[in-house]
Order: sequence, then structure tokens, then C-alpha cells
Amino acid sequence: MKKVLTVLLVLIVLIIGAIWYFMSSAGDFIRQEIEKQGTAYLGTPVAVSAVDVSYSDARMDITGTTVKNPQGFAEDNAFSLGKVTLDLGGATSEPYVIDNVTVDAPDILYEVNASAQSNLLVLKDNLQSNLPKQKSEPKTTESGQPMPRVIIENVTVSNARLRLNFEQMDTSQLQLDIDEKAYEVTLPTFNAGSIGKPDGLPADQVGAAIMNAMLDNVIKQAKSEAKDKLKDKARERIEQEKDKLMEKAEDKLKGLFNK
Repeated sequence: MKKVLTVLLVLIVLIIGAIWYFMSSAGDFIRQEIEKQGTAYLGTPVAVSAVDVSYSDARMDITGTTVKNPQGFAEDNAFSLGKVTLDLGGATSEPYVIDNVTVDAPDILYEVNASAQSNLLVLKDNLQSNLPKQKSEPKTTESGQPMPRVIIENVTVSNARLRLNFEQMDTSQLQLDIDEKAYEVTLPTFNAGSIGKPDGLPADQVGAAIMNAMLDNVIKQAKSEAKDKLKDKARERIEQEKDKLMEKAEDKLKGLFNK
């Protein structure tokens, strides 16, 4: 059982692409692999502070994961994932079913640059272009064995801080005078759904799939927040114009009755 858990803990921790291996210093090895594979998938530096493996609890905690902004955007992190916890449950056979992956307190930046490009969409495009094609040959481990397949029942993201930054975006074409182009909101807890159903996903693609699901949800919510902000500004402008028109009308009426 311990051997099975060791293999699983290393395989399914692919938060951004770590690959299969088991050794006494599994945590440090996994940390290095997350950084290497994450950087390769996303096309921007990925760093991890620590990985703690608990065999008795069948759990792994990943802390301090950061994903740098892609080129063409601010010198900042696009993601700081806080703490990621993987609960293995009783998974003992392939496809290995993982009960839940929890991402707690991530800090997420949604930035739009002067070219109207979004940093998160760039990361998603990088991820999609680096994922193996569906019709490619099945991947194998270093020993030549087929890569184990994994299913994750649910990915939960809670206490997410979303920072929206439109400072480089030209809003003049919208005829809106937006004085506040950087602000933040707290997102409600959301479930990114299952990963790898029904037959399981190759273990070295699980992390990329988790990140892809997160990006889909965060981009959707970020766009909604941005749209609401622009609508509010548009309403403010309409009210300001109405007030100006009312003032002009009142002045004209005063002029008429004072003659």
C-alpha cells in the first residue's frame, strides 16, 4: 500500500506537470519537477517554495507556487497559488481516482496590455499549444511502462483574490473617463469540476489540466467583473450628461421667464 501511495503522490501532484518518480526525498524532487514542467507548459517561470508529503494521511501539500507574467506584461506574478492540497482517498488501482484537489487563497492577476491582450489568455494559449495532441502516441515512463492514468473527482478553488489591471489599456474609444484602472475583488469559492473522466488522463498531463480548468473559470469571472466595471462607468457618464443637460435646460427656462 505504501508503495502504491508513493507512486500516486508523485504522479498526481502534477499541479503544473510533475512526472513520475519515487525516492526518499520525494518532496524536493516533486518541487523541482513542478517548476521544470510548469515552466515548459506555460512558457513563463514557475517556482514552488515547498512540497510536504504525508504518507499516513495520503495527502500532499504544495505551498508557495508562483507563475510569472508572460512577456509583454507587468513584472509581476500572474498566479500565486498559496496552498494546494491533494487528497488521495483510497485510490489503489488504475485509473487512480483522486477525491479532491483544493487550491486555497490564490492571488490572481488579470491584466490587459496596450495591445488589448490578456495575460491569462496568453498563458492559456501557451498551455494549449504545449499539451500533447490527442492522437499522439501514448506516453511512457522512464522504464518504458505506459504512463498511469488519473482521474480527479473535483478541483476546488477558495478565497481567491483577483486583481484586475487595465492601466495599459486604451479606453478612449469607449468614450469613458476611467480614473480607476486597477482594483481587486474576492471571488466566491468555485469548483473547476472533474479532470480525466471517464478513462483517466496520463499522469504527466494532470497538472496542466488542473491549470487549464482554473484559467477557464478565472478568465470567465475576470471578464464578468471587467464588464460590470465598464457598465458602471458608462452609467456614471450618462448620469453626468443628464445632469449637464438639466442644468442647461434650467438656465434657458430662467432666461425665458426673466425677460
